[in-house]
Amino acid sequence: MNKLRLILAVITVMCAASLRAWPGMDMPVLHVEGRYLVDDKGNKVNLHGFGQTYSPWFNEQNSKWGNYDVNKCLAYNKEKIDRILDAGWKVNYLRLHMDPYWSNTPGVKTTGENDISAFDFNRFCTYLDRVFIPMAEYAISKGLYVVMRPPGVCPENIAVGDAYHAYLKKVWGHVSSHKRLTDNPYIMFELANEPVRIKGSDGQYGANNDGCNRNISRFFQEIVDLMRANGCNNILWVPGTGYQSHYAGFAKYPVKGDNIGYAVHVYPGWYGSDALEPSHELGGTYGGGFDKFAAGWDAQVRPAAEIAPIMVTEMDWAPSKYNASWGKSITGKMMGDGFGANFKLIADNTGNVSWMLFTGAEWLAKFRDTPGQPGSYTFLTDPEACPWPIYHWFKDYAGDELEPMEDVTVNFSPRRSSNGSDIVVIPGGKTYLTLIGDNGRGYELNLSSDRISVDIDDPSVIEWNDGYFTALKPGNTRVTIEYEKGGAKVSEEYNFTASQFPLMEGFFNPSIWENGTFNPATGEVHTGQWGFAGWYFPHGIDLSDADELVAEIVGDNWCGVSFRVFDENSYWSDPAIVNFENLRSVKFNLHNLRSEKGRLMNPSHIYYVGFWTTGGAPFRPSAVYTTGKLSGTPIITVGDDEGETFVDVYTLQGFRLKSQVAREVATEGLQPGIYIIGGRKMAVTR
Repeated sequence: MNKLRLILAVITVMCAASLRAWPGMDMPVLHVEGRYLVDDKGNKVNLHGFGQTYSPWFNEQNSKWGNYDVNKCLAYNKEKIDRILDAGWKVNYLRLHMDPYWSNTPGVKTTGENDISAFDFNRFCTYLDRVFIPMAEYAISKGLYVVMRPPGVCPENIAVGDAYHAYLKKVWGHVSSHKRLTDNPYIMFELANEPVRIKGSDGQYGANNDGCNRNISRFFQEIVDLMRANGCNNILWVPGTGYQSHYAGFAKYPVKGDNIGYAVHVYPGWYGSDALEPSHELGGTYGGGFDKFAAGWDAQVRPAAEIAPIMVTEMDWAPSKYNASWGKSITGKMMGDGFGANFKLIADNTGNVSWMLFTGAEWLAKFRDTPGQPGSYTFLTDPEACPWPIYHWFKDYAGDELEPMEDVTVNFSPRRSSNGSDIVVIPGGKTYLTLIGDNGRGYELNLSSDRISVDIDDPSVIEWNDGYFTALKPGNTRVTIEYEKGGAKVSEEYNFTASQFPLMEGFFNPSIWENGTFNPATGEVHTGQWGFAGWYFPHGIDLSDADELVAEIVGDNWCGVSFRVFDENSYWSDPAIVNFENLRSVKFNLHNLRSEKGRLMNPSHIYYVGFWTTGGAPFRPSAVYTTGKLSGTPIITVGDDEGETFVDVYTLQGFRLKSQVAREVATEGLQPGIYIIGGRKMAVTR
């Protein structure tokens, strides 16, 4: 009998161990490959989920359980997972907070979740086994990957080697040695929550300078190395500073190793997005729209997204009246006002972003797919609050068949053109293509890029990838887009021009130094006193394959216009200068480009190009372009007055074909195509 019991006990332990190691047999094992999460067959994967925090307060404000009752905590939170799935939410990951309620010494007062003075390591170990691991395994048994975050949040200031660094190492040192976790390939770890500032190499606390960027990488590299040394090969998600909003530094100082991604937070008002009121830690006000949000995201998150996958582990929004979300904004419209729809569009266009809805699980469990009515909307049915659209977006991600979109529009952003079918992009710049569908049920859908067919006549000029076009070099090409609208195939054609120096609003900046104005209707520029107007390239542009850089103006020069080029990323550096005086065209020899002080300049990294004036009067630039192998494309929306008799004719590559010919005969003898005639872009069709 004792022998039989022993055999049964061994079988039970083996089965339990097998369940712990492989609890979700139909779930693929994920790993990081380049900038993507991929499954074991190499398919790219983005996850979509929700979060749970295991404390009485975060489980409906102390109304459901308390007094460290493990069984009631587990029962409540398991039931919420079941109800969320029963409600039809297509979720596949859970962010699990190992809340300090369990690991702090009972009765010891703290100043908040960032205060680790009450942390009891033995309690943490106990409740890791009794609460957090059982909940993780239950979630996985329901088909959810799990991302576990440590107890609490970061103090406002952290430093390599400080007490909080030691605390995280103690927590992750134990977790990374725990076989129930490290043997489970469906569990991932988010290494901290919302670092704010870190001590930089200069000894000062900051969030987003070079010394801080170097040290935040070092801070988490030490934790990663510790966990890997303990045999933990699970996917690790690294947070950034600024409450998890700053990631550009990781492009220069990446956290090294396999299975590394970056955990990002996004709330209304962050990255230039729309907010109805100051929101969460970073604040914000309404009015950013898509372009400002996308620019902020591209500046702070995309650099990390270019090297590793991104997981958004906090994000939500709703109008303030509901008091059910952290972020205060509206869903809005894709490429229009609002936060939610633009967030989805930006995440999708980035291509490797997993994300979650941070709204409380109790709300998601109550959701029903029944539309509300204007005038009687609730938090769960209002299209301007996060649950309603996200529920349907998650269904779309999961491949559920939704109603065909009859109302589909093609959108480019930023879109700057001289007519409805022309798109202008600076080489190295991007323009997003979005097909937005609306079936009138209170949410928009952007068609994923794999449902759009794109044909590019000259792929050396424009490249299509992950929902956006990137201009590769100056030039012009036709792009054909095919998509489905109302069950039928629709095809549209667009002309793309990649121009280094477009004289167009949105590209040309009249206020690089001192406040100036640019009138796109007349082409007139008026700088501030001793001001500078033109183009700024924060990462530099390479003109080393060009022979000359040419600038032209029309009309009078009463303000001492000079043309200037900078090869250093500072307006106060030593530029090349040439004065127009009585000339209408000036140029630089790029093979022997010298600064005002005689320094030989490097045309492979040019940061500023433009016009300096005394500011005493306006002037009218007509074109800036390169010649030679790297031929430019002088795109101008304005130029000579239509009434002027004689004009110059250029190709889009900047070559002058005719000089001062009568306007009425300027197109004679030209092959069909697009030309710059009298400072205006014109199509010749005959």
